[in-house]
Amino acid sequence: MVEGGMKCIKYLLFLFNLIFVLAGIGLIATGAYVKIKLDEYYDFFGNDYMGPGILLIVVGVIIFLLAFFGCCGAYKENYCLTMTFAVLLVLIFILELAGGIAGFVMRNDIEDDVDKQLKKAQENYNDKSGVRDTWDKLQEEFDCCGVNNASEWKQVTGANPPKSCCPSSVVTCTYANAYPEGCKDAFEDYLKDKIAIVGGVGIGLAFIQIVGILFACCLARAIRKEYEVV
Repeated sequence: MVEGGMKCIKYLLFLFNLIFVLAGIGLIATGAYVKIKLDEYYDFFGNDYMGPGILLIVVGVIIFLLAFFGCCGAYKENYCLTMTFAVLLVLIFILELAGGIAGFVMRNDIEDDVDKQLKKAQENYNDKSGVRDTWDKLQEEFDCCGVNNASEWKQVTGANPPKSCCPSSVVTCTYANAYPEGCKDAFEDYLKDKIAIVGGVGIGLAFIQIVGILFACCLARAIRKEYEVV
């Protein structure tokens, strides 16, 4: 009876680890996507928003390797390996939960940070080519101009705003035909969306891991009982 139950749990743990492998690959892909998208605006924020994407990649790699470790414990029906797998899952669970919560907390700090950094970068538009290129990319991508409106460029560029403030079809970009919306709100929503991906994936996967922890503990208990019977 104990042996049959242990085999059932073992197969379920194998299945869970297969799902875990796919989840690890998904985390690595999601983390890479978030990091690449946020890297596009590195000249505005530096490393301030690089952490979430990197965290997902690191956790994804650890989960991928951990799934292999869990399969070994289940295959060999080794109590120590299986319990070690369960403990490591708990640690990863805590890390993912903390990362997910940090992601959502970070969303609340974005508004003030975006306003401050965009204004600072706007002042350096003429002095730093990286900042200039990033500003042009931002305005072209979001069809916006300036932090809050186009007139803010008057103190920076003078007679006309940057060409990126107007559609590509416009020959001479002026304040009259520049995009009326500022970039602040659109960029805030963009960052919040990327951070929300990190938070949602982290918290979602953390709760899925609870199932793996339960399977591992049940298998370890069944292995221990079998040893006691023997």
